[in-house]
Amino acid sequence: MRMDLVRHHRRTLLAGLVVVALLVRAFIFGLHVPLLSYVDLGFHELGHMLAIPLGTVIHFLAGSFTQIAVPLGLAVYFWIKVEDRAATALMLGWAATSAQNTSVYVADAPTRALPLIGGTHDWWFLLGRWDALHLADGLAGMVWVCGLLIGLGGLGTALYPIWPDWRSRRTLRSVQERFAAAPVREVRPPTPLEKPLAAEDDPEWLV
Repeated sequence: MRMDLVRHHRRTLLAGLVVVALLVRAFIFGLHVPLLSYVDLGFHELGHMLAIPLGTVIHFLAGSFTQIAVPLGLAVYFWIKVEDRAATALMLGWAATSAQNTSVYVADAPTRALPLIGGTHDWWFLLGRWDALHLADGLAGMVWVCGLLIGLGGLGTALYPIWPDWRSRRTLRSVQERFAAAPVREVRPPTPLEKPLAAEDDPEWLV
């Protein structure tokens, strides 16, 4: 039964395992995810470019916003339009790691120790503009928690259908085992009459 369950849900199980690996690497070890970190950087810079006409504050906010919004938007697309639970879970896992990456960037605002590819530190500029650099750690913690919740949502999206399916299969197996263990009554042939019917017992005599 377990192997049948695995075969039936192999795509969502694989997606769940990938999401777990992403969450462990990003939220437990605090490491960048290979390849995804470069994709995040690309969308981060794209957000800056697209927001140039929208003003300075939006321009600096757009980088971090875009790198999280893109995988979230893809998750919505796969959930609503494609109805692909595994792809939705993977996109949510990606969004979670992107949020964790952003939280590290926000926390770095007061010290600006992270190496940048050029330009001004987004969150140093934003929090400094609002005289709120002392709130960097708290804001980073909020982003970190939101990212973790997104990732757990992705994991639940992948694994939730397995639970009711497993319960129904287990119930069916229990019923089958119960019927298999039940004693089978032997069908006995009808016993012949020991004596012939008397005249008064014959239905034709009553006519």
